[in-house]
Amino acid sequence: MAATGQNLAVVVHRAGDLRLENRPIPEPGPNADMDNAVFPFETKSWSSHRSSRVSEVLLRMHSVGICGSDVHYWQHGRIGDFVVKDPMVLGHEASGTVIKVGAGVTHLKPGDRVAIEPGVPRETDEFCKTGRYNLSPTIFFCATPPDDGNLCRYYKHSASYCYKLPDNVTFEEGALIEPLSVGIHACKRAGVTLGSRVFVSGSGPIGLVNVIIAKMMGAAAVVVTDLSASRLQTAKELGADFTIQIKNETPQEVAAKVESLLGCMPEITVECTGVQACIQASIYATRSGGTLVLVGLGPEMVTVPIVNAAVREVDIRGIFRYCNTWPVAISLLASKRINIKPLVTHRFPLEKALEAFETTKRGEGVKIMLKCDPTDQNP
Repeated sequence: MAATGQNLAVVVHRAGDLRLENRPIPEPGPNADMDNAVFPFETKSWSSHRSSRVSEVLLRMHSVGICGSDVHYWQHGRIGDFVVKDPMVLGHEASGTVIKVGAGVTHLKPGDRVAIEPGVPRETDEFCKTGRYNLSPTIFFCATPPDDGNLCRYYKHSASYCYKLPDNVTFEEGALIEPLSVGIHACKRAGVTLGSRVFVSGSGPIGLVNVIIAKMMGAAAVVVTDLSASRLQTAKELGADFTIQIKNETPQEVAAKVESLLGCMPEITVECTGVQACIQASIYATRSGGTLVLVGLGPEMVTVPIVNAAVREVDIRGIFRYCNTWPVAISLLASKRINIKPLVTHRFPLEKALEAFETTKRGEGVKIMLKCDPTDQNP
């Protein structure tokens, strides 16, 4: 297989400046800056890692989802300390087809369909040694300045962070593994188990995947809040037991509604908005001795009833992306234990990426998918 044609890419130059432009088609080779990287042990034997750990694969991209962070970089030119200083290709929710492999790659071959884990450690530091490579401060991550993403026709990536998709898992499902991984990681951090009662704050894509995974992990009841009636309807269709459309309630009133619907306060709350009032409601809602996981990212400083959480021994935990989740997600999708296909509500060809971003900014639908292969626009 060969790379042909132009490498059209979606590039943000600065706040408010998003462009479609052609980039050179890259060549896979040794990852010069990743010679000491480590890779998830559960996917392959250590010997196969040693043979492929410094090599890349060239991919013909197929499906790439638009994330809220992509829109934020476009609109604001930064997220926290990550600032767009040079033109950057967007995109990190992705799947594609291997068309060329670097030296030493043995677990992949041209023609393989793969899902891409966007975070690749650059060195074997203390976090990698303990299996929490997502916390490595030098990690490469697609579409996080200064690292380019994969919203383009052709993209090269570390071979060990490309995961072969079973025949019964679509490209779009492969691309959705990235947001799904946030749900897997959050629910693991929260300790969701058989019989858990769970409150999910926010019914955007990340809230929805947390609903799916919480139910998959055995939650007895899940209640979801959001401003949007349509998104709450989607949450019901994906397994939520109860929904609350937020209007003008105080955080304490939201907490009381959650308790009323569940019949008790939830042991676990997953906050997916980053909005101050929602974080407050999440603390008030969580049962004493329970766990609150903060997934949504908002302002650096927020006012929260921390003493309320402290005296009731509510554990507050954060998450940063995910780690060791792609094999789990692929197994769930291949076994058809979960269905994430309804998350995709809009599809655009890569040539209409600017229109797709405008649609996302308006908050339409749930997940908007860009189709990067002009010869294959199927899911």
